[in-house]
Amino acid sequence: MLAPLTVLLLVVSGVLGLIAAHHLVRKRPVDDPLILVAAAVEVGLVAQLIYGLAQAGAIADGSERATFIAYLFTVLVILPVTVFIAIKEKTQWAMAVVLGGAVVIAILIARIQQIWSLNA
Repeated sequence: MLAPLTVLLLVVSGVLGLIAAHHLVRKRPVDDPLILVAAAVEVGLVAQLIYGLAQAGAIADGSERATFIAYLFTVLVILPVTVFIAIKEKTQWAMAVVLGGAVVIAILIARIQQIWSLNA
């Protein structure tokens, strides 16, 4: 995988988590900056998906390749679902869902990088 893209995605998902935590503490609903940061993460994840699928053949082990591809697609779904839930849920806990989604995205991105570095 592209190391700069991975680092950028980790940083931006961390920023999303910080914004969500701030909103959670302040009991604020979803706003435009949160959605813009989430959109930036999603664009980066789409770029990672395209590059990852193009390079997935470099992973020799079939089960590791399948896991790698599954993570590429799974990480793409998490953020739209969490932001949708946050928009529909009008309580402060909506931001906890976004915060959890940002943490899960960071973990999956790190795992994608781990699979890539061990098998490619």
